[in-house]
Amino acid sequence: MQTITTVTALRECLGNQPGIAFVPTMGNLHAGHVHLVELAKQRGQCVVVSIFVNPLQFGPNEDLTSYPRTLDDDLAKLEAVGADIVFTPTVNEMYPVSQSVIIALPPIAEELCGATRPGHFGGVATVVLKLFNMVFFHTAGSAAAVFGKKDYQQLFIIRQLVQQLNLPIEVVAGETVREADGLAMSSRNGYLTAEQRSAAPGLAKVLQQAVQAIQNGRLDFASIEADAARRLTEQGWAVDYISVRSASTLVPASNEDMELVVLGAARIGQTRLIDNIEFRAKP
Repeated sequence: MQTITTVTALRECLGNQPGIAFVPTMGNLHAGHVHLVELAKQRGQCVVVSIFVNPLQFGPNEDLTSYPRTLDDDLAKLEAVGADIVFTPTVNEMYPVSQSVIIALPPIAEELCGATRPGHFGGVATVVLKLFNMVFFHTAGSAAAVFGKKDYQQLFIIRQLVQQLNLPIEVVAGETVREADGLAMSSRNGYLTAEQRSAAPGLAKVLQQAVQAIQNGRLDFASIEADAARRLTEQGWAVDYISVRSASTLVPASNEDMELVVLGAARIGQTRLIDNIEFRAKP
């Protein structure tokens, strides 16, 4: 496994690769990330993983400075799972000049997580496009990029980016990896106190209850969302949103939609967690 820190060295190393599979991360890796690397190994002969905490996607009052950075441990995990190249650029390497060119996104980027994190997805899309240009620039073979479904809105936006900008890249979606009690794995879970960690599976539970209600025949989506938010609030959470959406378009669900996703974001203490469940409504 090679660790590379500059764009020039990365492109030189990847110039003759017949097929590349890429997993972009912000580090502090867990089993969910390992699963994405395992998927990447099925899609490309050379597996590239980036570790970069992207300042462009953090708001002024968010956790950029405190976001966990565990590079040595991350490298050990990636070597164990069989990654070929790890790209660990500095901020100056990624942004040698002030990034005034930002990807403009469709209105969905200002909904759900985007409603409380203005500019977040523009920062995500911009750094992902830069990374795509760095990793895939010289490849003449297959190109695949692997993202997790836990960040469902992000995955949707990246798919739109690839489709609408005609990028010759296959976007591969990895299923959400969960702890034994149902909590979706996340780097931010490390912020939780023991008491908060015990309560954290509550988000997944209320989403599952919403799914069950719809599969039992309820179509009053607004009431289902409100019920789920109320239950979380009663458990001490500060709820950003609970929303039932079309899985394919992310517009609010209608009674005609069969493929659905229920998404939620809420804070427990100072930690903001997100989760979602895809499901099929019963006819």
